Amino acid sequence: MERENDGAPNGWRSIYSDDRNRDSKPGKTEPEEAGGVRPEGERTEAGTESEPAFGSGSGSESGIRPESGFRSASGSESGAGFGAESEEPLSRLERGRRAKGGEPRPDPGADRPDIGYPREFPSASQEEEARRRKASAEEEERGSAPPPSARRKKGRPLLWSFFIALGIVIIALSSGLFYLWNGLRPPKASATPVRFTIEKGMRASQMAEELEQAGLIRNAFLFGAWLKLKNEGSRFQAGDYEMTPGMTREEIVAKLNAGDTIAAETIRFTIPEGYTVVQMADRLAKEGAADKNKFLQAVAKPEQLTGSIWTKLIPKDAGIQYPLEGYLFPDTYELKKGSTEVDIVNRMVTELDLKLNQLPDDWQTTMQERNLTLHQLLTIASLVEREVVLDEERPIVASVIKNRLDKKMPLQIDATIQYALGKQKEKLTNEDTKLDSPYNTYLHPGLPPGPIASPSYKSIEAALYPADTEYLYYVTKKDGSNQHLFAITYKQHQKNIAASEKNVKK
Repeated sequence: MERENDGAPNGWRSIYSDDRNRDSKPGKTEPEEAGGVRPEGERTEAGTESEPAFGSGSGSESGIRPESGFRSASGSESGAGFGAESEEPLSRLERGRRAKGGEPRPDPGADRPDIGYPREFPSASQEEEARRRKASAEEEERGSAPPPSARRKKGRPLLWSFFIALGIVIIALSSGLFYLWNGLRPPKASATPVRFTIEKGMRASQMAEELEQAGLIRNAFLFGAWLKLKNEGSRFQAGDYEMTPGMTREEIVAKLNAGDTIAAETIRFTIPEGYTVVQMADRLAKEGAADKNKFLQAVAKPEQLTGSIWTKLIPKDAGIQYPLEGYLFPDTYELKKGSTEVDIVNRMVTELDLKLNQLPDDWQTTMQERNLTLHQLLTIASLVEREVVLDEERPIVASVIKNRLDKKMPLQIDATIQYALGKQKEKLTNEDTKLDSPYNTYLHPGLPPGPIASPSYKSIEAALYPADTEYLYYVTKKDGSNQHLFAITYKQHQKNIAASEKNVKK
């Protein structure tokens, strides 16, 4: 055991516990020796009950001393019942010092930890109240600033919003890139070729749709946009193409630019020079290229044609049998199989415009100087075509027609009677020359209402630029040479007729 004076109540403190042994022996207390006052409720030697000492095992259940104090080892009571000088119990030396008037000695145990002697412990409600007060004070010190945890909670939604927005942008970009890549890559390769047609005048978007339907590209919209980006499509050539799926965009564009077309099934026919529209209809029907009645219906309606600018100037004369007579240029044609009768007629009038553009540059000026329309020019050319076989004689016969028109003489051309009759006759009778028809140039002076056949290029050129002669008459030699005998006077003409008849007899 060791005795300490540590500011706690006097007594012996065990090294094994905080209990202190009392100084006095049983039956003799310190107050009795020092003349102290016995606290109320303390049991005397005679058996009066006193308050239990701390650590005795009785009294407070938790070992906390009662508020009224406890009995010390010397028999004095600590707490409110002690002397007025000090609330804490004093040692003998300290009491002596104070009795002599000395200054109180500082308590050496004041700075020591509160261990080794009984102390009060707060209840749970007191601890909770203390914590609340402390928290309230700290919050007042910090002012209105939110705690770090609150700031963290406020910052986390912003961070999550950023990551969500970033994820949406990444997904959108990835989806867009995949769409572009998938739409522009070639489709699955195949060894089976496919055919498609690029029509004349097609736009790039329409061509792209044709390619998509043929299975050569995946996305017409993206392919069209790519064509615009590369400035392609303007040089694509119309026609029928054959390609295989799996070709790249560049390979497809190269073939379209080069016009690498395939030979489509076509119909081919030839219209001889000098044919009438009825003869054309018969020939096309015989070759299986067109229906005769549908062809004649097509040539009767020039307003539905788009291939020529001159067909719109055809006079609306009731005396014309077929408005497009003389406007269907005689040539060899090749059209796509399945072309309609209107397609055929449209192609032939287009060819007439092409041939007129091959005439000398002043052809329209010359025509106007002679006070001729194209319709009249083609009429003269058709007369030359039916009267002449040899090209060198065409300008001469054209000069005869011009001279007779200038002199107001009837043309008296047998070919006009044959056209009015609707059949070819080697020799006309007097009755034939009296036929009542606007095409009868024996009865009616001037030109007939319109062309009587399809003139050739040479005949059109001869009608525009006739020879400079004074001839008014001509007759065939009838010797098999297809030549003519020309005369200025009627007397000379009669001699030429006699010479022609001699050739027949030979």
